[in-house]
Amino acid sequence: MNSFFSSEEEQAIIEAISKAELRTSGEIKLHVESRCWFSAISRAKKIFELLEMDRTAEKNGVLIYIATSSKKFAIIGDSGINEKVGDHFWQSTKDIMQAEFKKGNFFSGAMKGIESAGEQLLHYFPYQKNDSNELSNDISYGK
Repeated sequence: MNSFFSSEEEQAIIEAISKAELRTSGEIKLHVESRCWFSAISRAKKIFELLEMDRTAEKNGVLIYIATSSKKFAIIGDSGINEKVGDHFWQSTKDIMQAEFKKGNFFSGAMKGIESAGEQLLHYFPYQKNDSNELSNDISYGK
């Protein structure tokens, strides 16, 4: 499944995550797999746990989940984010991504989603001087 993005696109995505995380203490992760047999939110929650994203110090991890063949995606945040924001916090990011995905622009949709998530996190979780990168910026892939 790790051939969904070209190596150049993967590198650009990793750089976008790194750039976004330089402005926020939040942690952003992109997970891509082919099929999702359940709701995208349910699957994203399971992946969030499997990747141990719930172990960040400020509970401010964000997962962007994409199931390519199933044409589903979700954005979820950890409890530290959910305590500070409303239910519609990620809606603008979802709208931006969905507009690109509908045109078949998965790379652009992922990039814009990462940038938007970083901007959203900046308001509630600004970068701290002693901040460390708690999660790998690499894309994770499922089956």
